[in-house]
Amino acid sequence: MKLLCQRPPGLLVLLAPLFICASLQAQAPEGPQSDAPPPATTPAPAAPRPAATGQSIIVPTGTRIGVILESGISTATAKPGDSVYFRTSFPITINNKVVVPVGSYLRGEVLESKRPGHVKGKGELRIRLNTLIFPNGYTVDMNAEPHSTDAGKVKTDDEGKMTGPGGKGKDAASTVTTVATTAGAGSIIGGLGTDSAKGAAIGAGIGGAAGLAAVLLSRGPDAQLPRGSSMDLMLERDLQLDADQIQYSNVGQPSTVILQPPPPSN
Repeated sequence: MKLLCQRPPGLLVLLAPLFICASLQAQAPEGPQSDAPPPATTPAPAAPRPAATGQSIIVPTGTRIGVILESGISTATAKPGDSVYFRTSFPITINNKVVVPVGSYLRGEVLESKRPGHVKGKGELRIRLNTLIFPNGYTVDMNAEPHSTDAGKVKTDDEGKMTGPGGKGKDAASTVTTVATTAGAGSIIGGLGTDSAKGAAIGAGIGGAAGLAAVLLSRGPDAQLPRGSSMDLMLERDLQLDADQIQYSNVGQPSTVILQPPPPSN
């Protein structure tokens, strides 16, 4: 009987893995398993904005500002109150710091626009810049007028008035040529009549008068500033800037306008 009840050792070795697998399956929960959710993370707090210093930077009267004209101007079409637009072509620095970067925009208006007169006279144009807009949107009032320009034959005086090329000599020559031409044509036409001498004289007089009238109705060349013209402006009063608004990481081209101290007042 003892021999019949004892189990062979090899049978136990073969059945052991089956018992272990069944035990593990019994402990595993039913249904699909998902990974545990990641622990919640707290977002890093935003860096605090620097406190306003309340400091001001003064760009002194007499400072010159290099600009480029964004819209053409001509005495043929301009009238007082028209807007004009420029952008800075060189940065302005104070104490080795850029305070007006390249690409800042300026807005102004036409104060006076005078067309050249008949036979003689020159076109005259006056503008004033009154608003400066920085690339970050910071906007300030200003007062600046043209000091010089590269726009062809346009000249600028000390008061900012721009004058176009004169046409006096050209108009005088044009007057003589036109009157002579029309007088000669009138003389030929008048000489075709029965009294050729009298008709020629009358025709010459009529033709000369017509030629003179044509010249008197014409004008000299207008003062014109094409788009893209370079101009040198001058501040007519101090420009006050908020130091907290003019922090820049990109200040455009490296060329700079060196500020000169304003002349001593008498």
